[in-house]
Amino acid sequence: MTTLVITVVGDDRAGLVASIADIVDAHGGNWETSEMAELAGAFAGIVEVSVAPERADDLRGALEAAAGTLRVAVHGPAGAAQTATRSVVLTVMGNDRPGIVREITGALRTRGASIERMSTQTTDAAMAGGRLFEATVTATLAEGGELDELVEDVQRLATEIQVDVTLSE
Repeated sequence: MTTLVITVVGDDRAGLVASIADIVDAHGGNWETSEMAELAGAFAGIVEVSVAPERADDLRGALEAAAGTLRVAVHGPAGAAQTATRSVVLTVMGNDRPGIVREITGALRTRGASIERMSTQTTDAAMAGGRLFEATVTATLAEGGELDELVEDVQRLATEIQVDVTLSE
């Protein structure tokens, strides 16, 4: 099987995901993993699809042709995945301010960690006023990456940017 990664961005509307699923099914594809969300009236999604190698080009063409008001990109076949020795989950919470994502992801990059999944949001701070920032990041350390060094870096960073960060394996 060939793996394709489909990205979709555009104005949100009813039936959008169903229309993509119909195209995948019509070309013998299997919808594997996806993340999709509506943000401020826009729809964004990423989908991993497996399909027989001889049908991949037809599926790619059908998805790109059906885009309409969406921007659809099909990537693949996917390359070999990086060998990971350890997976860590970071949970970040603190007063919202510009730069938190840049700082956290920079610390991960410095230690050679690759982000597998990241979810962020801001919410109103009910008692204190202002906004709270929350993030959950799952990352893998490449072979030779030192978890202890990453923990030290993240703890030091949390103090500098005044957020709470917890790490778990």
